[in-house]
Amino acid sequence: MIKEDFHQFIRDLQDEITQTLENIDGKAVFKEDLWEREQGGGGRTRVIENGAVFEKGGVNISEVHGPLAPAMQQYFKVGDVDFYATGISLVIHPKNPMVPTVHANFRYFEMYEKDGTVVDSWFGGGLDLTPYYLFEEDAMHFHQVCKDACDRHDCADYADFKQKCDQYFHNAHRGEARGIGGLFYDYRRATDEFSMHDWLAFQKDMGAHFLNAYVPIVEKRKELSYNEDHRDWQEIRRGRYVEFNLIHDKGTLFGLKTNGRIESILMSLPPHVQWVYDHQPEAGSEEEKLLNVLREPREWV
Repeated sequence: MIKEDFHQFIRDLQDEITQTLENIDGKAVFKEDLWEREQGGGGRTRVIENGAVFEKGGVNISEVHGPLAPAMQQYFKVGDVDFYATGISLVIHPKNPMVPTVHANFRYFEMYEKDGTVVDSWFGGGLDLTPYYLFEEDAMHFHQVCKDACDRHDCADYADFKQKCDQYFHNAHRGEARGIGGLFYDYRRATDEFSMHDWLAFQKDMGAHFLNAYVPIVEKRKELSYNEDHRDWQEIRRGRYVEFNLIHDKGTLFGLKTNGRIESILMSLPPHVQWVYDHQPEAGSEEEKLLNVLREPREWV
């Protein structure tokens, strides 16, 4: 079955990602926290903190099920149904401001009548990059890996998913993107043209290439020098990351409305953040260069 296949994939992917990141860091290791959800299911949270390379990061998998909460029934415009959801979600906040933060999520969702009949199912997910200092070749590399994965699957449309990413990871209240984007897609259902197995194949391919998209950037930037001004800018930009996750992010809202595990939901928040009143970067600075791109998303491939 699709859900068993995908769940086993994300279990293996979590192992691969956490082991790779531990090897890169060389100091810190992921702490594992197994948890159960009272209404059904549970998950495996892994968090790394205070490393040589990674200041904080989480790579979580979950598999939850049970009655769909009334708030989510209204959201999906359905009656009293049951649900099943499984996925992997990760956020990595590096210490060096020259290394970007990264986020990825790959998930599968089903809804059932009380007799077990599946009434709906879909895949969703994506990945995006949030640099503090813009290295254009890094943005191009990240997007090229995303595009290559899409190009291997007829069901996936890079241009569409890239545009959706730019639209979704956007702090509308500030008129700027959270980062330089990547892919975002949701409600990828079976159609006359594409089956759920087609979407499963794409989902697994993109997930399997997450490390290819991110690790070369980390390796290239992790030893670059930086000063306190760079750290201040990083922490100010992290504040924008927090704003998005707490105000706009659907995954955060879904977790809170389905009695999700708070520690796992909020593991995406960075450890050191600043909010500086009316902060404006200097004209012509590297900080302003980044901000200009966040206000006007670009095509990278």
